[in-house]
Amino acid sequence: MRGSVPLVAIVGRPQVGKSTLFNRLIGKRQAIVGEEPGTTRDRLYADAVWDGVEFTLVDTGGLVPWAEEELLVEVGRQVATALAEAEAILFVVDASQGLVGADEEIADRLRRTAKPVLLAANKIEGKGRRPAAAEFYRLGVGTPHPISALHGTGTGDLLDALVAALPKMEALTPTEPGSGEAPRVAIVGRPNVGKSSLLNTILGQERAIVSKVPGTTRDALDTPLTWRKERVILIDTAGIRRRGRMGSAVEHYSVLRALRAIQRSDVVLLLLDAAEGTAAQDAHIGGYVVDEGRGLVLVVNKWDLVPHPMRAQARAEYEAKIGRLFRFAPYAPLSFVSALKGQGTGELLDVALKVQKERRRQVPADQLNQWLRDVVAQHAPPSAAGRPLRFYAVAQTGIDPPTFAFSVSDPQTIHFSYQRYLENALRQAFGFPGTPLRLVYRRDRKTSRRLAS
Repeated sequence: MRGSVPLVAIVGRPQVGKSTLFNRLIGKRQAIVGEEPGTTRDRLYADAVWDGVEFTLVDTGGLVPWAEEELLVEVGRQVATALAEAEAILFVVDASQGLVGADEEIADRLRRTAKPVLLAANKIEGKGRRPAAAEFYRLGVGTPHPISALHGTGTGDLLDALVAALPKMEALTPTEPGSGEAPRVAIVGRPNVGKSSLLNTILGQERAIVSKVPGTTRDALDTPLTWRKERVILIDTAGIRRRGRMGSAVEHYSVLRALRAIQRSDVVLLLLDAAEGTAAQDAHIGGYVVDEGRGLVLVVNKWDLVPHPMRAQARAEYEAKIGRLFRFAPYAPLSFVSALKGQGTGELLDVALKVQKERRRQVPADQLNQWLRDVVAQHAPPSAAGRPLRFYAVAQTGIDPPTFAFSVSDPQTIHFSYQRYLENALRQAFGFPGTPLRLVYRRDRKTSRRLAS
């Protein structure tokens, strides 16, 4: 499994090309670029990868060290937040204008962070501008990297230096059983669905021994506890709004924190609101969880607001709606609770821990191959271009999530409906509730090893 993704903040004074560099490094035009100062006010985030190393870039507004105007002061606060959360910093200066006092003030501030700083001397596209980058050695934050964010000149060398400077991040998934690593359970959902109430209710159980400590990462406050003699780490998160409804930079950052909490969790409790009903955003959040390969438990909260005489009918209606909305994750367990009154909450961690055990379960190879022979015999794969598709063997190659590799004659001809048939049959035979499965197909022409035809 991949490790936690480091955060890289792009900072500098106004109009030095921070947003242009942001767009260049992520490979698309996401940040708005303009001639007037202050075009970027809120922080923007995007994932990037270089030489196999993944990281998240955050674009920030122009930093004016002596600002008194309210808007500029607010931009400064957002830059300070980005710097506090970042594992590395890209400091952008303007080589066409040369070194100015604001650059020196910012450099002094960055030196105090004790974090890796990469100095990008931008706008060297003009003739003879590259030597001008040497002036910025005076800032004392390392070697200036002459670049043109507009044309991409020098950005490859800058990225090489960046990934070399990034710290190795904490592994996201537990190590082997018995290593002492506690399962991480994240509580996520839209705003105001009762995430904090659920956290407080779980921690209020008398059978849980609790000690609150600052988070092991900068993303959120983690709460270790002992649940039925087993160590667990609960991760609380901010509400995840739809992208179009993020009104402030704080909300943008809250969403990023929640998504990063999902990345470093093992199992996610996705809260739904019984009072408001399900929404498309619930499915979007569930999609994030599945994409990251995390365990998923669906939790309908505020069930106490549904009158008792209507609960049986309401439950059936909810189950039908959730089945349609989360048709991409029919394996996810569904619970109905009231975090406010503590109804049904006592079993949630039991369900989450069961899902985590399923995520780490391995099926013996002989059982898997017998299963493959049976399911192919029951429903043979359709032929493509007049040639039969043959399955030869299957092996479990990973856990967290469980991953299965199939040796086949031609992976390109496997229809998605047959892939779905195999996954459903795999679950029917071996279980795996609450966790996505990864099925991969590899070409194998050795027909003598054929186990199914």
